[in-house]
Amino acid sequence: MPLYEHVFIARQDLSNAQAEGLIEHFGTVLADNGGKLVDSEYWGVKTMAYKINKNRKGHYAFLRTDAPSGAVQEMERLMRLHDDVMRVLTIKVDEHAEGPSVQMQKRDEREDRRPRRN
Repeated sequence: MPLYEHVFIARQDLSNAQAEGLIEHFGTVLADNGGKLVDSEYWGVKTMAYKINKNRKGHYAFLRTDAPSGAVQEMERLMRLHDDVMRVLTIKVDEHAEGPSVQMQKRDEREDRRPRRN
């Protein structure tokens, strides 16, 4: 099955438990349609570059999935209809990266950064 990565932004006035509940809910939607949620990360509340629906902040979540395209389309459709989800991004990837995403790594652990010039 194809591999996908999803990022969605939920409204800032949700609690952390509610935002993590959305991850479980959409993982269940995938499972019901023949896919599976490989990994998920809750990135927390972050400030956005611009306002979306009068919100300056949002709960960010990251999902790695292994699902057929029909399951992904259904999950995206339900995300776009859900009142608490403001934005959705889905990318098809060749393989999932091992370990935590760049967003969850500490600055010291990132190897791809070059040293600053003075």
